[in-house]
Amino acid sequence: MLDAATYTPRLKAEYKAAIRAALKEEFGYTNDMQIPRLDKIVLNMGVGEAVKDTKKVKQASEDLTLIAGQKAVITKAKNSIAGFRVREGMPLGTKVTLRGDRMYEFLDRLITVALPRVRDFRGVKGTAFDGRGNYAMGLKEHIVFPEINFDKVDEVLGMDIIICTNAKSDAEAKALLKHFKMPFTS
Repeated sequence: MLDAATYTPRLKAEYKAAIRAALKEEFGYTNDMQIPRLDKIVLNMGVGEAVKDTKKVKQASEDLTLIAGQKAVITKAKNSIAGFRVREGMPLGTKVTLRGDRMYEFLDRLITVALPRVRDFRGVKGTAFDGRGNYAMGLKEHIVFPEINFDKVDEVLGMDIIICTNAKSDAEAKALLKHFKMPFTS
């Protein structure tokens, strides 16, 4: 059994041992605090069918909790929109913000397990950065994660994954994620 006090996620150890030095040399940083690092990872599932059936949001929340290893929060509508039959305060989705060791564990599972299980996977877009060093991607099926029991899933849901870094530019953030072996297409 692993001892929680001495356990360090694989990607976190790799970042401290090799990736920081490689980034420092690549970009010519003079101070270790300039080296980009992961800040947080935000997982989000919007459940559009929740307007008709609120049980679907609970199921999505349970699935996201299994995927993240941390309790998911149910998000609610801020405004009423009559055209979509949405009322203020109605549950519409679920989200989780991961930091620290859980963030590194999730990124490791995403890159090594989940993305290779995506049908017809050729890599992720290398242009989906926001200009401030954050990367956003979407998955059409949440069942690519091994924590989800395929037989118990009523409906396949999509999810958004936002990887936030403290990098000053997209090039620095892309270099950081490339060192983590993120499979970019370009």
